[in-house]
Amino acid sequence: MAKRKNYDLEKVKLNKENLSEAVKIFRYIKPQIGYFFAGMLLLVLGSLIFMLVMGIPGEMTNIATGNPKWDHGMTIKDLGKILLVLLIVQGAFSYFRTVFFTIVAERSMANLRKDLYNNIISQSISFYERRRVGELTSRITADVEQLQSAFSVTLAEFLRQVVILISGIAIIAYWTPKLALVMLATFPVIVIAAMFFGRHIRKLSKERQDKLAETNTIVEETLQSFQVVKSFANEWYESVRYGNAVDNVVKISLKFAKIRGLFFSFIITVLFGGIFFILYRGALMVEAGTMESGDLFSFIIYTGILGGAIASFGTLYATLASAVGATERVQAMLDSTPEIYINDSEIHKDLSLSGDIEYRDVHFSYPTRVEMEILKGINLTIREGQKVALVGQSGSGKSTIVSLLMNFYPLDKGQIKIGGQSIDKYNISHLRQNVGIVPQEVILFGGTIKENILYGNPKASDAELIDAARKSNCLEFIESFPDGFDTVVGERGIKLSGGQRQRVAIARAILKDPRVLLLDEATSSLDAESERLVQEALDLLMEGRTSIIIAHRLATIRDVDQIYVIENGHIIEEGTHDELIQVEDGAYNSLAKLQFS
Repeated sequence: MAKRKNYDLEKVKLNKENLSEAVKIFRYIKPQIGYFFAGMLLLVLGSLIFMLVMGIPGEMTNIATGNPKWDHGMTIKDLGKILLVLLIVQGAFSYFRTVFFTIVAERSMANLRKDLYNNIISQSISFYERRRVGELTSRITADVEQLQSAFSVTLAEFLRQVVILISGIAIIAYWTPKLALVMLATFPVIVIAAMFFGRHIRKLSKERQDKLAETNTIVEETLQSFQVVKSFANEWYESVRYGNAVDNVVKISLKFAKIRGLFFSFIITVLFGGIFFILYRGALMVEAGTMESGDLFSFIIYTGILGGAIASFGTLYATLASAVGATERVQAMLDSTPEIYINDSEIHKDLSLSGDIEYRDVHFSYPTRVEMEILKGINLTIREGQKVALVGQSGSGKSTIVSLLMNFYPLDKGQIKIGGQSIDKYNISHLRQNVGIVPQEVILFGGTIKENILYGNPKASDAELIDAARKSNCLEFIESFPDGFDTVVGERGIKLSGGQRQRVAIARAILKDPRVLLLDEATSSLDAESERLVQEALDLLMEGRTSIIIAHRLATIRDVDQIYVIENGHIIEEGTHDELIQVEDGAYNSLAKLQFS
């Protein structure tokens, strides 16, 4: 299978440009800005209290040895009470900080998910043709999850470590200046090395995530098309394909583990080796009487805390950089111009289209195959209320003609008009609300029969629902199910037969009550009995509507008002069945002889 473009592996560096893009996502935090700043304030205060608490045990040691650092007159018991109060306050701050950040993350990301979904579902058909479902679901799940984690955990943790680092350096610089100078001399090397490792960890982490997303794409494709997999007995092929994808994940994960292992080895060897050297120097100072033992104890605690803060920066930086990358991808999706605007109030206004349908010198090639022209100057007129049929070999352009009427794609040249007005002038939603389609391959949602029929008109009453089911010849089989209209049809309607799915689609179209009806080979894959029932329902549905029928079985279009024969993007014949059947050596006559002889 063709390898898809790897959108997620583009190297992300934190710079002015992508940071300015990332900041745009903060507009989703704006409604929760009070909670956000309250959480940040509690985070800073809680971190400062934590650093203060860590110094109390050292001062207790100084008091116990009779050499308090300051003349505060407090006993160990007094400091113990203060320590207890500070711990309680810090615990309360931590609780409310966690709640506030969760509120910010959940609510803001919920709004982001809604906007992202609305933007994705509002795109044009060509947008989906250029992307795979796995890529789109990755944007709305994995990437948003990264952002949610960044807002609720990573950003807060990064700020906390910054506060701890700054306050810790200030405390030990004031408390033990000689040892602080020795320690600060090692900081630049450690920080630079941590950033170096963090960059490689980030790169491999993103690569691993993308490879994992590819395995999910394979699973989605296989499960969505499992009937094809089974019919071709290609379980082994899919197993190998999935296995290779998983092996690639393992390969990347092992590289990722080696880099992380080197990073941890660096931390243990260099960072803690430096810390132990500093502590050795401190012990010599205590022994010489130039430092109190309690101060050394405090220095040990603060040094350990600062070491942990430094060690975390590599991972936190990598996580934040990944979140920036996710932000760029999400923002790019949000910036895509939609075909329609869901919140547009005009969409919900009723507009009944009427009049003749005209195709004038229509030329068209699909955006994904611009080098191949599908329609080459189509001219046809369909009078209001007429039933016309399009016939021809597969690939001649019949379905394309129908798709263009719903304005799924822009034309290369020419015009399509309804009621004398170009379809480009109509609101796309208004246009499509007035056009109903019953395709050859009906795709139902995995809910109930009732939900699938009501998709044509969610506001329809139960009486209208039952009437549509009766007119479409599906009421009888629906009532034969134990759960009736509440019967779950399964993924893509798998629990229903082909004829039953077609009749549900017709019921859906009846509820929609369109002005124009498109039938795309709606009976070509059915058995004789199912075709009879479906054709009866279609005949009823077409009454009083402008109908365009794509048909391979010429017996189903004998009585239409006009037949157009399409070949290689051109209309080569037109007329009624009786007129075209009289044309010797004509294309329609040849098709009729094959089917009726």
